[in-house]
Amino acid sequence: MTEPQPKNPLHNVTLEMIVTRLVELYGWEKLGQVVPIKCFKNNPSMKSSLTFLRRTPWARKEVEDIYLRECGH
Repeated sequence: MTEPQPKNPLHNVTLEMIVTRLVELYGWEKLGQVVPIKCFKNNPSMKSSLTFLRRTPWARKEVEDIYLRECGH
């Protein structure tokens, strides 16, 4: 059983939810400008983006920070 995380603003928010919301806000092209990583710029897809972000902690952190800033969590 997982412990409650009342101070974690990303608790119960999946990486897929984050990327989906940012794509809704920006679109892939603008998201690729805001976060200049290849998986957002060259032939972007949800699958390739999630794979890259799960394997690349610095990029995931950057995307999570933008989500927190833009989505007010």
